[in-house]
Amino acid sequence: MALQRDRGLPREEAENLAIACLNLIAEETETLERFLSVTGLGPETLRHAASEPGFFAAVIEYMLGDESLLLIASERFKVRPTVFALARHQLGRGLDE
Repeated sequence: MALQRDRGLPREEAENLAIACLNLIAEETETLERFLSVTGLGPETLRHAASEPGFFAAVIEYMLGDESLLLIASERFKVRPTVFALARHQLGRGLDE
């Protein structure tokens, strides 16, 4: 993933990282169940939630809160763990307004 010095991680790349993380979470039933439990979502509400503002930021936030999952994702996606923090920052812009 290419970083731009002036803007950090471009929003599109941050969103792509969040989507890749969600796919990683969904690969294992136990990991998905833990994610759903923490977020309060259910299998039937996940698709709708994914279209809500802030969902991708929440996915990255979840990754940042689970160090072992973060390290797996970092290795798989060939990015430093700090890229996830950049993605969280980018995806969180405008949510507090």
